[in-house]
Amino acid sequence: MTVELKVAEGWLTVCPLSALTPGRGVAALLPDGSQAAVFLDRAGRPYAIGNQDPFTGAHVLSRGLVGRAQGRPFVASPLLKQRFDLESGRCLDDEEVAVRTYQVRTASAP
Repeated sequence: MTVELKVAEGWLTVCPLSALTPGRGVAALLPDGSQAAVFLDRAGRPYAIGNQDPFTGAHVLSRGLVGRAQGRPFVASPLLKQRFDLESGRCLDDEEVAVRTYQVRTASAP
């Protein structure tokens, strides 16, 4: 099984599903030069958001820790600890801030 993200060019294979550790993230360089942070929650569901922390500009969200708040999956930035909803990209600590989200799927390896 592989993890794939929907990008402008279509579905992009990011990594084998086995490369993801539940509760942790990995960074992926996308064809347009941007970065995505890809996560696997403890239930085995994959998520992908932009990797750039909008509060600092650093590409570090993939290093954050995954958790749940009010039933919603989030990642906490490793720098200033703001939490970003993994489904919507919205910051749970500042409703005016959000990061990009990506459609993600798992697929059988060719």
